[in-house]
Amino acid sequence: MSTFTPAPGAAPVLRQVLAQASMETRLMLRNGEQLLLAVVIPVIVLIGGVRGAERIDLSYDVDTFAPGVLALAVMSTSFTALAIATGFERRYGVIKRLGTSPLSRTGLLSGKVLALLAVEVLQVLVIGAVALALGWEPSVSVAGLLLTVVLGTAAFASLGLFVAGALRAEATLAAANLVYLLLMAGGAVVLPASAYGSFGDVVTWLPSGALGEAMRAALGSADVAWRDLLVLAGWTAVGATLTARTFSWE
Repeated sequence: MSTFTPAPGAAPVLRQVLAQASMETRLMLRNGEQLLLAVVIPVIVLIGGVRGAERIDLSYDVDTFAPGVLALAVMSTSFTALAIATGFERRYGVIKRLGTSPLSRTGLLSGKVLALLAVEVLQVLVIGAVALALGWEPSVSVAGLLLTVVLGTAAFASLGLFVAGALRAEATLAAANLVYLLLMAGGAVVLPASAYGSFGDVVTWLPSGALGEAMRAALGSADVAWRDLLVLAGWTAVGATLTARTFSWE
């Protein structure tokens, strides 16, 4: 009898969030540009950095590059990829239409964050495997690694949503890629802050520098870089506040 009895109503919130996260993850993995940012570019930077340093006798080796490239991967997924995807979702009215579904705004954002974390697990597996093949011997603090990934994702995701919610899709595409390139080259995410000389003290206050230093501490010396984690928490608060005040859903 119950098999044929209609049961109208929304699904439980947890099931809605998981369904949204599953769909977001599949969309990210099917998008060639997203895969380029998430996996291809970090792997190229890792191999090119290690082999290039060997050729010109730099003091940096795979133990230096591997944590930095993992930090770069977190930044590329949670900032650049998220900002571009959300910007074009606004342009094509996807978010507006989701507003007519039972999924709340909190559920929508939770689904996006879970999708980011799922993609980052894939990134850690792929980039970690390549680094191990190059001779990486990590000394891991699991607590430090988890805190770094979570706070790094939160900081860059909040800033990415701020950019996507405040600018048009084309401007978001340009701004997100420009910021990504600038931080990758000069933000102390791939190389340690000490490589930037006196400017190194400044870049550790950037989200990229704090993420890179925290990742190197978690995977290089098995430490928890509390100071850098606090910097990431501060950027999360700034990004979340700006997003809440400026984000436009249409």
